[in-house]
Amino acid sequence: MSDKKENRNVVDKIWNVFSSITLAVVIFSLISITSIVGTIIEQQAEPERNIKLLSKFFGESFAPTVFKMLDSFGFTNMYGSWWFMTLLFVFAANLVICSLDRLPKIWKVVKEPVKPLSPELLNSMPLKKEIFLKGRVDNARSAAEAALKGIGFKADIHAEAGGVQICAEKGRYSRLGVYVTHFSIILILIGAVVGIFFGFNASLNLLEGTSSAIVYDRRTGKEIPLGFDLKCNDFEVSFYDNSDTPKSFRSRLAIFENGKPVKINGKEVTEIDVNSPLKYKGITFYQSSYGFSPSKDSLFKVSVTSGAKKEDISLRFGESFTIPGTNINGKIADFSPAIAVDESGKLFTYAETMNNPAVFIEFTEGGKQKYSRWILKRYPQTWTVPDATVEFKDLWGAQYTGLQVRRDPGVWIVYLGCLVMAVGLYAAFFMSHARIWITLKEEKGGVKAFIAASVNKNKIAFEQKIEKLAGGLNG
Repeated sequence: MSDKKENRNVVDKIWNVFSSITLAVVIFSLISITSIVGTIIEQQAEPERNIKLLSKFFGESFAPTVFKMLDSFGFTNMYGSWWFMTLLFVFAANLVICSLDRLPKIWKVVKEPVKPLSPELLNSMPLKKEIFLKGRVDNARSAAEAALKGIGFKADIHAEAGGVQICAEKGRYSRLGVYVTHFSIILILIGAVVGIFFGFNASLNLLEGTSSAIVYDRRTGKEIPLGFDLKCNDFEVSFYDNSDTPKSFRSRLAIFENGKPVKINGKEVTEIDVNSPLKYKGITFYQSSYGFSPSKDSLFKVSVTSGAKKEDISLRFGESFTIPGTNINGKIADFSPAIAVDESGKLFTYAETMNNPAVFIEFTEGGKQKYSRWILKRYPQTWTVPDATVEFKDLWGAQYTGLQVRRDPGVWIVYLGCLVMAVGLYAAFFMSHARIWITLKEEKGGVKAFIAASVNKNKIAFEQKIEKLAGGLNG
């Protein structure tokens, strides 16, 4: 018997801890503070990127030490760490137990309709008003019903000695708003956990003209199968004029299942950029980065115009083309992804990405060299040669698109939780529980009306309704 009592006391103590408002405040504060750190620190990123960020706050010498400390505590993959999951679990348990501990009592009160009160209790109400009406009680009762209806209340009439007492109530269930909000938070937490355990956050570098059926977990590098093939048909980056600052970069992607192209929004090829991802089968592909990785199969794409004739030509390094209508041949002899000129006039490559790509073409006629030119993709003034206009359009198959790939099956649960939260917050903050009692008793030459009322919020607006109600009683 004593063992059962002791066990019950232990359970009661645990229940009291988890139903504590203090625990809710502490856990919520911890989640908020750690989330701020997790927002500043880029999750599952290369260490160099976070060290560079931390150096702005702690200096270059101390930043690596700070990063090691944060990494050891799991802040570089915070939302998947055991301690953050524990915080979410404790917070959810606290909300559930708080609600279970208090909701039955509140529900019992909410279900109880407004009832007639004694004169003593009516006099104790925060809002009171007494007026004298002409006529009889029956007429005053009809006027009271109409006046209550005019301010959005439904009258419940109870006979009393020498008259009647009219009760009215509005917003009874608004007191449940806080529990609806609790439920919404639990939904959001469930959605977040579902996304963490059943989704993934991966990346993929996809070269132009290639496809992949797998992506790579950003934290572990583990291969994750997509269930279909993703192909990059083309990648393009544009820059601001006279600048190496990217203005936009976009990829043209296609999806294949069983070797057949899949149409998305009626198109077999979808163009994505930073603000317009590709979504397919619950997986979202975001444009996040790009890079340069040429190979022997990369194709130089040039457009050659001579007179009225124009040809678009694709060729590999070292291959030749002929200017239309002439015997002049052009040969790709050199290439630079980012060409520039130093103070001495010497050309050099200043970047490993295609910031300012240029191709060097040697032109010959009858086997003899005629002239040669550096033709820059971004500068049309370099396209003109003595016998034609040669536009360097692209080195295709040399750039790769950097994609961030996410699957989050819990996102719809989160959206539902946000919708439920909006309903709960509206009920908790903007809806009020208002009660009105009107006693009508016959006195010499008329009816004495006594109005008593209470409201749990927005008292000023409710007082205006009571004034309108009194005016309606006076006719």
